Amino acid sequence: MGISRRNLLKAASAAGIMSLAGNSVYAKGKTFRYKIATNVPNSHPIYIRLNEAAETIKNETDGKVKLRVFPNGQLGSDTDMLSQVRSGGIELLTLPGLILANLVPMASLNCVGFAFHDYPSVWKAMDGEFGGYIRSHIEKANLVVFEKVWDNGFRQLTSSTSITKPADLVDTKIRVPMAPLLVSLFKALKSSPTPINFNELYSSLQTKIVEAQENPLPIIATGKLYEVQKYCSLTSHSWDGYWLLSNKRAFEALPDELRDIVVKNLNAAAVAQRADSEKLAISLQDDLASKGLTFEKPDVAPFRAALQEAGFYAEWKSKFGDEAWAQLESAVGKLS
Repeated sequence: MGISRRNLLKAASAAGIMSLAGNSVYAKGKTFRYKIATNVPNSHPIYIRLNEAAETIKNETDGKVKLRVFPNGQLGSDTDMLSQVRSGGIELLTLPGLILANLVPMASLNCVGFAFHDYPSVWKAMDGEFGGYIRSHIEKANLVVFEKVWDNGFRQLTSSTSITKPADLVDTKIRVPMAPLLVSLFKALKSSPTPINFNELYSSLQTKIVEAQENPLPIIATGKLYEVQKYCSLTSHSWDGYWLLSNKRAFEALPDELRDIVVKNLNAAAVAQRADSEKLAISLQDDLASKGLTFEKPDVAPFRAALQEAGFYAEWKSKFGDEAWAQLESAVGKLS
């Protein structure tokens, strides 16, 4: 007996309803197991707060969302992990703006040399219109970026010799991350910047491939760089944060209720980590000094003047564009 067109349509419609119902039941019962990658070691506040958030999220979602944090670049170099989060191999990633700038140049707008002077001005800007402006550019790369940026801290110089003025940096081989803005900054100061991944930094200093490096104090401490460096100059020459990024498909696969729980807890963890990082930067000076690191507090005005004279600010105003530069100067004051 043949099947009429009406019966065929009815059968197809019923099958479709059953399929939708099946998908709905599957979505309700599904467990989402996502990886969060970070380049910081497991003693760093970012890793600690991510782990705490993961546990809270698991509890609040009744085990439907399970986040596993992979520290210390276990899943690859910064650039490798960025590629993986874009492809979906990793669902979530914390990444410094300076590194993300290789994909989204505007992500390093907050890192311009000697732009920010203190934490209150940083958080006012990054939680306000300025931070929103940067996030809008990151989203254009088809990534989800969480609202609250995590603290990487003010970057300080360490070296095997004393650095208190721009002339001390001339011809110094200094390790910088794979970040065009920092390479440009130290070239303007007439040193020899060498991009090296963080997981190779300790051995590079130990074997004298480079003589100096620059990082926030928590990174200097957790990376045990005090073992292979003698001096630390508190230049605070750049502030950077870690953006928490998500693969868009993975993020949108979460049902709204679960997504809200994930976003709420990870943003709260970022704010808690900021406070951890600020306190740590203060206490670490005493701790690192006790381990043999000699601290110096140079006047930053000559460094900023040297950048101005070398055309650093004019160059980056041109690269970022007038609109972006206006956003930056509205947050930090006149730079050029």
